[in-house]
Amino acid sequence: MRQASTEDYLRTMYRLYEEIEPYDRTNEAGKGIRSVDIAKELKISKPSVSKMVKKLILKKYIKAKPYSNIYFTNKGLKEARRVMHNHRVIEVFLRDMLNCDLNKVHEEAHKLEHTFSEHTIRKLDKFLNNPKISPTGKEIPHDNKR
Repeated sequence: MRQASTEDYLRTMYRLYEEIEPYDRTNEAGKGIRSVDIAKELKISKPSVSKMVKKLILKKYIKAKPYSNIYFTNKGLKEARRVMHNHRVIEVFLRDMLNCDLNKVHEEAHKLEHTFSEHTIRKLDKFLNNPKISPTGKEIPHDNKR
């Protein structure tokens, strides 16, 4: 069984977060992100997710009570947006510049996102004219503080 990194979790959680209605994203009475959905997306066990959730809470990236939904903190949301931004910019590069098959860009971007520096991502983003939409039609999060 593969081990998912913190960035893998944050990217997966952000993708799930995007599917939640805006009100439910931050309101702890709202829907939030479910551990079971993270496990399904990453194809890992629920105990592995629970272990990482505890680590992410200690890093102050998320808030969660036992057996409840997960919510990003401001710090965690910013980091998750950074990770997703990097991933989706690489997807655009692979599709638009290298003509990679759309079915392969996610997997390839996943491999590359862990090796590119922030400096390189900024240059790539600028080279691509700060793309707003990924090849899969999802918004590329841009933070003005990058």
